[in-house]
Amino acid sequence: MDYRYADTADAPAMADLFAANHYDALTERERARQGFVQGGLDAETLSSMAEDRSFLVADDDGRLAGLLGLVSPQNMTSPPPPAKAVLDAQESLRWQGRPLRATPWLFYGPVVVAAAYRGKGVARGLFTAALHAASGRADVMVAFIELANQPSWKVHVDGFGMTPMGEFTIGDRAYGVVGASVGQSGASGA
Repeated sequence: MDYRYADTADAPAMADLFAANHYDALTERERARQGFVQGGLDAETLSSMAEDRSFLVADDDGRLAGLLGLVSPQNMTSPPPPAKAVLDAQESLRWQGRPLRATPWLFYGPVVVAAAYRGKGVARGLFTAALHAASGRADVMVAFIELANQPSWKVHVDGFGMTPMGEFTIGDRAYGVVGASVGQSGASGA
């Protein structure tokens, strides 16, 4: 498996993978079993983000096994509501005793692994690749996870050791904010 930055040629396969795992494309049972992603990332948006080196991919000899966003908060010109909530809470969210605003950080996510590759270490490989890619750019990778997305919470908090930093609600949806220290083989934090 090759973990690398996405390039523009990856955008159509990334859009297909994203669409197949979108909240609206899955049944309630599928969402509870495998997790889900939200937002509107089409091929054009993903191509532009690939140009900015904002996505990593897991490439299995030309087949897209997974993707992971790794975006500087300064590069988010039109953040979706959950990302905007994190940006607005940078004073109250704390990382290692300091306000998030005073800490160099990157948005981590979304993360999507193709069905045929689940349970084979692809998410862990993407996480490790993200830690390496973020090294020298940030002290922490920060993700927001909808609390209803228990599979994602289990992978990132229970599995990878990401540290809960706070919660927020938008409408009737609750989110947790988690972080992982950059430059280490595992995560630790607040």
